[in-house]
Amino acid sequence: MQEKLRIPAALLASGASGMLMAAQSRVNGGLSQEIGNGYLAALVSFGSGLAMLAVIVLCSRRARAGVRRLVGEVRDGHYPVWGLLGGSCGAFFVLSQGLVASVIGVALFTVGVVAGQVLGGLLMDRVGLGPGGRVDPSPRRIIGTGLAIVAVAISVAGGFGGGSPWLVIVPFIAGIGISWQSAVNGLVRAAAQSAVTATFLNFVVGTALLAVVAAISVGSQGWPQHWPTQPVLYLGGVSGVIFIAVASMIVRIAGVLLLSMSNVAGQLIASVLLEAGVPLAGGVSTGLLIGAAVALAAVAIAAAPGRAGGAGRRGRL
Repeated sequence: MQEKLRIPAALLASGASGMLMAAQSRVNGGLSQEIGNGYLAALVSFGSGLAMLAVIVLCSRRARAGVRRLVGEVRDGHYPVWGLLGGSCGAFFVLSQGLVASVIGVALFTVGVVAGQVLGGLLMDRVGLGPGGRVDPSPRRIIGTGLAIVAVAISVAGGFGGGSPWLVIVPFIAGIGISWQSAVNGLVRAAAQSAVTATFLNFVVGTALLAVVAAISVGSQGWPQHWPTQPVLYLGGVSGVIFIAVASMIVRIAGVLLLSMSNVAGQLIASVLLEAGVPLAGGVSTGLLIGAAVALAAVAIAAAPGRAGGAGRRGRL
């Protein structure tokens, strides 16, 4: 691929994966509503993704080699143990989908995630956590980040139904976690030399954490009496697999900030379509439509060609 097309292609892929994130929020929120247990819904989502990835790893020589390589890097002290915990943020994100998106709706939930992602992406690039090293924000990126935050404010001002707006704090924190997860996943992929390995590790860690909290929840609330028959409500894990794999592959190309901002556009566009067609709560507002348009402008400005100052490469961890 020609050099000048690498970033636009990466941003297009990131935007598409952002749409999958919004779809995942709708699916997991819907499953939570059906069974009345957001913890168990999150475990089903992550567990299904882990099962799919386990089959892929078993069938892929490169993925198995990546697991062995990563274990060796950690054992030899070349890769930090904390860098294996990106899946904890993914688990919190999926858990918040079941607990919060089912109450406030996909649109408001997405707005909260968006706010956390753009701010988190700017910070991750600034401190150099991603595999591409430190990237000092250019004026275009700062303006784009500001516009993305304005888009969030416009969307919130447009009004939502179905829950207290203060609940948006939960997906906001989850959005920051997603930016950290994307940066760490890029490091894992670089160490393992396999995107599948990085994705598999996320689901192992996330499923383990969610299994604990789901077991506690079932112990106190009991097993759900009704499970939905719609197959689509069990596909949240598939969306998560695709999103994490795409993020780990392209974060080195686009950087954490631009990765987050292109995700913003995809999430907002998909959330509008989902709230219009199959809303969890509230519905589409004029503010959300305007906010989505402003977010798209923010991505266009931040991704415009130009020299980003102060980019540097991070030494080996």
